[in-house]
Amino acid sequence: MTTAKRRISGLLAIALSALLLAAPARAIVSTGTPTTLHSDTDGDAEADRQAVSREIERFRSSSISINQAMAIAEARHVGATTADVSFDGASGVPVYRVKTLHNDRVWRHTINAATGELVGGEAALPLAELDLDDRSNLAALGAIKHRLADAVHVAERAASGKAISGGLVRERGRLNFAIVVISGDNLKEVILEPPGARTK
Repeated sequence: MTTAKRRISGLLAIALSALLLAAPARAIVSTGTPTTLHSDTDGDAEADRQAVSREIERFRSSSISINQAMAIAEARHVGATTADVSFDGASGVPVYRVKTLHNDRVWRHTINAATGELVGGEAALPLAELDLDDRSNLAALGAIKHRLADAVHVAERAASGKAISGGLVRERGRLNFAIVVISGDNLKEVILEPPGARTK
């Protein structure tokens, strides 16, 4: 789904030392509707709420978890690592859209959320065709110890729920994992900074 203009408020810092040893350095959990799950009704709060509710319902009825979808996509190329994953229940068949990094290419996979099967093959984009910021983020992803799957596990524990999407974000020179978690009837965005992810 596309983004809307609303901002998330109410940040709550959670210490991760009790959650997972050697995990990303800190988690910040935001409660609200993360922009990744907003509809494009732009300003119609009730339509937004209904669209997000439908997306959550389709996610909850899916057999394949986000971790399974990442593992399926990464298994397509030995040594691949996931850079971005999101659930898409808006089209006919709910799917996960997974982007992996392997051999200087970004691979795009669509995984059926009910069966785990690859939908429509895969597409690759050479890193050289990306802008400088994206290349820098992906280079940093390859250099850090922690993977997106690690961040998903930590985020699910921190927010007491199940992850529906995750990816990389850079703020003030820091590369972070941003994970959206469904916790009860709420959506929470968890920001995790992996050790060694800062740039000079």
